[in-house]
Amino acid sequence: MWTHFEPVHAVTYFHPRARAAYEAVGLRGFWRGYFAGRAAPLGPVDAAPVVAAFFSFAPRTVSRALPGVWQIADPQEALRARLTGAVQALAELTYELPEGHLAEAAELLETAARAVQVGGRVLGAANAALPTAEYPLARLWQAATTLREHRGDGHIAALVAAALDPVETLAWKVATGMQAANLLGRGWSEEEWRAADGRLVERGWLTPGGEPTAHGRESFRAVEDATDAAALHPWRALGAERVDRLRELLAPLARAAHTVIPPDSPIGLPAPPA
Repeated sequence: MWTHFEPVHAVTYFHPRARAAYEAVGLRGFWRGYFAGRAAPLGPVDAAPVVAAFFSFAPRTVSRALPGVWQIADPQEALRARLTGAVQALAELTYELPEGHLAEAAELLETAARAVQVGGRVLGAANAALPTAEYPLARLWQAATTLREHRGDGHIAALVAAALDPVETLAWKVATGMQAANLLGRGWSEEEWRAADGRLVERGWLTPGGEPTAHGRESFRAVEDATDAAALHPWRALGAERVDRLRELLAPLARAAHTVIPPDSPIGLPAPPA
């Protein structure tokens, strides 16, 4: 299901209309919009909670954005901008789909989102607590966002349980095929990257030449399995028949969203669902 709802959420990062909506409230530059939009459900927070909740960013990178962005646009303005931009993006991408298709998808995805377990999931809980939107595309995007942040919170818990720190996690992703250039915005120094590689070698996850080992792959597979298990409750609550229907409804939306999501984006989305 992640491969079907994550693209719906991700238009907020990549579609020109989403970027324009942030710029309209003064959040110029990708990272101002990113940090303000994604952190806005938490309220006017300082950097520290966002360092913890976003996980993969160097603290100094977060501190360059927060709390300063709230002097440009307060959290309510940022929330309105992110929803406006996402809805405009989805409207452009899905104009050929019948309104009934979008309304049914929104209803089912909202049903799943209402079933998220929020204990220990800061971003999932904050998004789940936002007011319900009125129109199908807004409801659809917000439900997708709640579910992706709920899943992300569980993924971070699995990484922490595996004793992986943020830069080690990124170094592992690069070692297994992600483009390092796409992760430079996280703000870690070359020295910090090298040290993380060294720690992964010491743990037996990488060879001295930087290649993933069987032990490393097996260990990270356990992290992914734990992530999937922690994200399962909303889909159990929805039930197999409605999950199958929702997957069918989301497939064309996900394919449309993939047209604006770079194939090598740091989200690591696989190919569009068939």
